[in-house]
Amino acid sequence: MGKDVKRVIAVCNQKGGVGKTTTAVNLAASLTATKRRVLLIDLDPQGNATMGCGVDKHAQSRTSCDVLLGDCGAVEAMVAVEYGGFMLMPANQDLTAAEVRLLTMNVGREFKLRNAIAPVRENFDVILVDCPPSLNMLTLNALVAADSVMVPMQCEYYALEGLTSLMQTVEQIKDSINPVLEIEGLLRTMFDPRNNLANEVSAQLIEHFGDKVFRTVIPRNVRLAEAPSFGRPVLFHDKESRGALAYLALAGEMIRRDELPGETPPDESVPPGEPVPPDAPAPPDAPAPPGEPAPPDEPAPPDEPAPPDAPVPRDAPV
Repeated sequence: MGKDVKRVIAVCNQKGGVGKTTTAVNLAASLTATKRRVLLIDLDPQGNATMGCGVDKHAQSRTSCDVLLGDCGAVEAMVAVEYGGFMLMPANQDLTAAEVRLLTMNVGREFKLRNAIAPVRENFDVILVDCPPSLNMLTLNALVAADSVMVPMQCEYYALEGLTSLMQTVEQIKDSINPVLEIEGLLRTMFDPRNNLANEVSAQLIEHFGDKVFRTVIPRNVRLAEAPSFGRPVLFHDKESRGALAYLALAGEMIRRDELPGETPPDESVPPGEPVPPDAPAPPDAPAPPGEPAPPDEPAPPDEPAPPDAPVPRDAPV
């Protein structure tokens, strides 16, 4: 994600329990670790992203509900996340009432979030929006405000069916309201390589969507699952865990995609237990020591030519 690229990304899937909030919180922390300025907007009435960042959703005087309804500006509703270093626009159950209010409006109800964040877009390199697990008015606001959609999904049969519906919705919004909207990528979450069905669905995803499928795979990981109960991203719970390394790898892949437009890197998914790719950012407080060997994706030096008097082997091809 080049420093000059300002982007709003909706983390969206109408199916629940696929890792949307986990992805939104941990990707926000990982992008912040690469010196990006990040805002995370919680647009889910459950407020899980808010609690996962260590912010009490019940104690907030201003939330994304107030921002959507125009009762306050975006800046007034932002709070700093202690573990992570990014900004958060919190949410709680009040968002349900906000959605009902939006439904009663006749004009411009789908543009509320876009208009609200317009004054602060230039202050952030990335704005992530954690959407509710349904295609409702809140999700519609996120998709209209966004430049792209990230779709976390489990590799199981029903996931493919839901994905088709989501893709149709994205296309409809692109055709009618938000022409710049595109698919940021499909992210395979809670992946277990021992599961044959997961591997089959993963192969189908790559066959149908090609380079829209992120190479990085998020594994099933205990540390990743327990981090929200401590109110912090996994990077600040156990930065050496496979979950933390996977989200750092995802941040690195997103940055690299922007820096190499039009180039499709080979498929190098990170299966659970594998080390993080060399181009992913290092975890905080873990700078790479000087004098390390060049990463494997640097071009190898050309072979030295044989000296002129070296005899040609007998079996060398002519």
